[in-house]
Amino acid sequence: QDKEKLEIRKLNDPPSAETVRDMIKYARNVIEEFRRAKHYKYILCLTGTLLACELLEICELSLDKMGAVFEDSNVYMLHMMYQAMGVCLYVQDWEGALRYGQKIIRPYSKHYPSYSLNVASMWLKLGRLYNALENRTAGVKALKRAIAIMEVAHGKDHPYISEIKKELEDH
Repeated sequence: QDKEKLEIRKLNDPPSAETVRDMIKYARNVIEEFRRAKHYKYILCLTGTLLACELLEICELSLDKMGAVFEDSNVYMLHMMYQAMGVCLYVQDWEGALRYGQKIIRPYSKHYPSYSLNVASMWLKLGRLYNALENRTAGVKALKRAIAIMEVAHGKDHPYISEIKKELEDH
């Protein structure tokens, strides 16, 4: 699956091997830079939304730059989208978080095994976002997909599954 995970955009004029190598190097550096910024998250508590907006801007600029070479299903793109989704969740931008989550879920479902908790976790987040945005039909569908995966991964009697089922009943 490495080829799918590192998918390059299909362009009329494909990028050179050097361009791809440079973009991978850029992606690794920006991911490391982002990790360092998140490492000092106590700053996030002090400056709150201001730093979060700067982190989101880093994500968006990086996605724009990498998107010129990489497909959205590329692991570097997915990593940065996931970070952007996290920042959106932090600042309670539910629509922004949902947009990123919707872009992430299909490649996650392709890259990860059928019963991956990473995929279940993304469905769970999407379900909660849909519900928060009052799209109950999509929310229920996403939460049920999360439960189906978690029942296989954890077993049907796991307390976390019962909690999500109760959440479904409450909505």
